[in-house]
Amino acid sequence: MPSIGLKEILFLAGLFVLLFGAKRIPDLARGLGTGIRNFKGSLKAGAKDDPEDGEDGAV
Repeated sequence: MPSIGLKEILFLAGLFVLLFGAKRIPDLARGLGTGIRNFKGSLKAGAKDDPEDGEDGAV
């Protein structure tokens, strides 16, 4: 299976800039980071809320 090289990465980056524009890319990246952070936070909160097996004495 071929790997992705520098030429392909540069091509995709150029295509991304052409499609979305240089001004919108930071906003898209910021929104993506916020979404990932919220998703991870909800996973951690869900893990704290769920009791672990055997914690309450039930099998």
